[in-house]
Amino acid sequence: MEIRRAVQSELEQILELYRLARQFMRENGNPDQWGEHYPQRELVQQDLADSCLYVCEEDGELLGVFYFSMEEDPDYREICQGSWIGNGPYGVMHRVACPGKRKGAATFCLTWCFGQSGGDLRIDTHEDNRPMQNLLLKNGFTRCGIVHPKDGGERIGFEKVR
Repeated sequence: MEIRRAVQSELEQILELYRLARQFMRENGNPDQWGEHYPQRELVQQDLADSCLYVCEEDGELLGVFYFSMEEDPDYREICQGSWIGNGPYGVMHRVACPGKRKGAATFCLTWCFGQSGGDLRIDTHEDNRPMQNLLLKNGFTRCGIVHPKDGGERIGFEKVR
């Protein structure tokens, strides 16, 4: 497997990965996190334009997609019922979709992002997204508290530091 920046010509394949991920979430007790349409085409196109969208690929097949950036995430400025572990620069990972085409693809993506982050990676997920919570804990992330994204609701914030 390898990770690389996504390109515009892959937009339809990427949207299909997100569709499959939404279906997986619904089938596994998490129908509300992404609903029927998240992430919207326009958001994915913006991620592409910002050069922050990455794909996990093997033998020419896209196995997963995610957003990664080294930036302060405004949604992470405040955390309730806990605190972040790190206090320096960190990477953020969002919109992870590895809908089961190959076992281990999601772990591969998390490991890559952690390596790129310089040793501090933050991510959040919905309370009902048990598969993602289990994946994060299995990969050394710590549950840090509750964040409130600008789109509303609550998410569980996780962080892994070196």
